[in-house]
Amino acid sequence: MDFYKELELIIRAKSPQQKFFAFRKFYSAYKTGIPALACEDAACEFSEPSYASFCKIVPPQVVPRRTNLTTKDGQIKLIHAIAHIEYSAIDLALDAAYRFRNMPKAYYDDWLEVADDEIRHFEMLEALLHELGAEYGDIEVHNSLFEASQRTQTLHERMAVVPRFLEANGLDATPQILEKLKKLPQNRMIDKLTAALEVILFEEISHVKKGDVWFLWACEKEGLDKESYFEVIDRFYPQGFGKPRHVNKEARLEAGFSCSELKKIAKNEVCED
Repeated sequence: MDFYKELELIIRAKSPQQKFFAFRKFYSAYKTGIPALACEDAACEFSEPSYASFCKIVPPQVVPRRTNLTTKDGQIKLIHAIAHIEYSAIDLALDAAYRFRNMPKAYYDDWLEVADDEIRHFEMLEALLHELGAEYGDIEVHNSLFEASQRTQTLHERMAVVPRFLEANGLDATPQILEKLKKLPQNRMIDKLTAALEVILFEEISHVKKGDVWFLWACEKEGLDKESYFEVIDRFYPQGFGKPRHVNKEARLEAGFSCSELKKIAKNEVCED
């Protein structure tokens, strides 16, 4: 198979069903064969995200906010927002494998495994939307994650921004969402959403860890040290660590962050070296 061409077609797929079917066929072939990973051709630029044909894209500040989570409407908005993050993460993982060429095979193993996980995460959330009578695409979305992929065109930048910043922020945010859900009157939907988010949180740690591994690999290749992470984040997200914040210390340490990094991120003595 033409490894990169197949990935390009999967990324461009115009529906979740088409994307997932094509990916699973591709991934099965990848795991059982010997893919030709060497390539001199440059990756193409994508002008719009793959969900543009079935989601209405609006600025982040216009996306409908979560309302009362004890209501069906509030639950749909929350689940849809998280499902959109997971769908975007599928394409981010696929693009990581597609865009950065002539890497060690372990690199492609990692990001295709991440894509496989993100598909499963999305399908868990999509099933909850269906139970509530909703579909992915029913609510406006933003394209901030797609824009992050467009702006980060070197491996060093991509690994810093996507797994080590954006996904790692999810490690901090998801426990807070879980806390809110546990304080609500419990019902089957809240229980199912809580269970899905707990799976996602656990598995996202390994995704951030993979990003950490390949960030360090890129640092070594470019003669940079790990502290270059903060320079990248300051360049792309100037307010990224601009105020004291809650960090999921245990998850971030497991994912490869050092105590010195966590102190800079949290703006306090969150752990000891």
